Amino acid sequence: MSFDPNGVGVANGNIFGFPVEEASADIVIIPIPWDVTASYKKGTSAGPKAILNASTQLDFFHPKVSKAFETKVFMTPISEEWMAINDRLNLEAAPYFSALETEGEEKASADYIQVINAINDAQHALSSNLEERTLSLIHSGKICGVLGGEHSTPLGLIKALDKTYGSFSVLQIDAHADLRNAYEGFTQSHASIMYNVLHECPGVEHLVQVGIRDLSDEEFQLTQHNARIKSFFDWELNEARFLGKSWDDQCQEIINALTENVYISFDIDGLRPELCPNTGTPVPGGFSLEEVAYLLFKVVDSGKKIIGFDLNEVAPGPSGDWDANVGARALWELINAAELSRRQHAG
Repeated sequence: MSFDPNGVGVANGNIFGFPVEEASADIVIIPIPWDVTASYKKGTSAGPKAILNASTQLDFFHPKVSKAFETKVFMTPISEEWMAINDRLNLEAAPYFSALETEGEEKASADYIQVINAINDAQHALSSNLEERTLSLIHSGKICGVLGGEHSTPLGLIKALDKTYGSFSVLQIDAHADLRNAYEGFTQSHASIMYNVLHECPGVEHLVQVGIRDLSDEEFQLTQHNARIKSFFDWELNEARFLGKSWDDQCQEIINALTENVYISFDIDGLRPELCPNTGTPVPGGFSLEEVAYLLFKVVDSGKKIIGFDLNEVAPGPSGDWDANVGARALWELINAAELSRRQHAG
């Protein structure tokens, strides 16, 4: 099937309406409709479907990537089974989240220990299934990306990359540090993804965090005393810019902290909240999408190799498609950066 980059987008079930099958794809996106550990606002489980629907409304010229519309990217079908598990566990967990606010964590966790254990078991199964699936795809030469869902979802992919590469770094674009050892009883919480990465992926030499502006004191202390973590806090980046430092210079400092192989983890709440108003935990401050894209392509231009990526925490909201529109464009930037990196390192 041919693709007309100047025509109307066709909803053929694949991301952007591109006529690509998994077998021939260079980049494979795995959507994970999961938001069970999100306690503030739900909705990110609907993110993958909303982004898929919005993706055909983009235009497919990219100033950095020649014939970007020829990128062989395939998004696997959204799992109805995992969506059903997600919805069931959300219903079971609702009384627990209410009890947390009225009774405190100690009593609530004791009263709802079976629910907590069921969610932890499901998340471990989700991570293991993703690790096994992506290992096979990576070994066949494909670049894998995860489209969440909450930010806990890509752990299995990062573990698969850890088994494949002897050394790599994680570039995390996020409002939150996600360094809690557990949160509300969940060991694979969206607030614990980078803690789990550091403890379960010895091949991750550096975790480079960019835009962090909402974290606990314990998380902050960890960033100061763990040599594997380099955090570019939002308040520090802004202060430096107020004093005249350019974003280009700041990007170079970020890149200098990365190893040659780079995994990109993009939580949409790293952007300004007006760009993602319905995300689970929005925080004032943050980046424009153009600033993030500039960093992504500066990473590629530096010669570093993008080995995988994720986009998480996009929630469509009760009306309109603004979050999905921005999410689809964020995914387009990630895919183009990965594709340009792939072309540069081919052969």
